[in-house]
Amino acid sequence: MLIREATAEDWPAIWPFFHEIVAAGETLTYPLHLGRDDAREWWFLSAPNRTVVAVDDAGTVLGTAKMNQNHMGNGSHIASATYMVDPKHSGRGVGRALCEYSVAWAREAGFRAMQYNAVVETNVHAVKLYKSIGFEVIGTLPEGFKHPTQGYVGLHIMHMAL
Repeated sequence: MLIREATAEDWPAIWPFFHEIVAAGETLTYPLHLGRDDAREWWFLSAPNRTVVAVDDAGTVLGTAKMNQNHMGNGSHIASATYMVDPKHSGRGVGRALCEYSVAWAREAGFRAMQYNAVVETNVHAVKLYKSIGFEVIGTLPEGFKHPTQGYVGLHIMHMAL
């Protein structure tokens, strides 16, 4: 698996699973009916932030991540990231590779920590992955997320010092 900078040519491969994940409404706080063009604008970030894709040997996009400073100004020393793995390729280590890549990026860029602002507590696979890499749940916003089948559930704030 190769992780590389995402390009405009990757968007047609990203959009179908991006749309599927967002429309399902189970793991991200994005608008459920986010359109293709708006989604692209949200996902592709300008430097010094980054958007990357994980691809296999054939060049198939397996997943994507966006990595960015979490806040501006005096809070700009904290990084954040968001990940999406094509459900057709889940369970193959793509999410772990993207997460580890983003942590390495944040360290190399000089960030002091990473913070995930809104990890849905019912997204147990993501929570387990992030904890295994070194993130901690430092707080939970009770009923901060309206899950389509489980109702109101918590949103974790997860942190890792770099």
